[in-house]
Amino acid sequence: MSDIQRIATDPRRSRAVVYNGMVFVGGQTADDRSQDIQGQTRQTLAKIEKFLADAGTDKSRLLTAQIWIKDIKNDFAGMNEVWDGWTVPDSAPTRATCQCELASPEVLVEIIVTAAV
Repeated sequence: MSDIQRIATDPRRSRAVVYNGMVFVGGQTADDRSQDIQGQTRQTLAKIEKFLADAGTDKSRLLTAQIWIKDIKNDFAGMNEVWDGWTVPDSAPTRATCQCELASPEVLVEIIVTAAV
């Protein structure tokens, strides 16, 4: 049986969990919520990159991503511009993107990823 490694755990959640050769990074959002969609996406992806590194992997090993956007009509293109520049060429994960009401009105994007270690 594989050990479970939890990263940045508090009473409510772990930011990332490593199990059986995979890392599951929970929903990440920007810290500076005054930024536009591109700024929030950059900050969110930087946080994800850090948690992947903490788990011993990187964005070239992404398997899947879920992206939630507050306003997909107005922010999809801006988010995609940052996402496309961040992903490793020829290593894009599977991805689903949808519009939803997020936990705070200032949050424009939330992203979850799973990667191989």
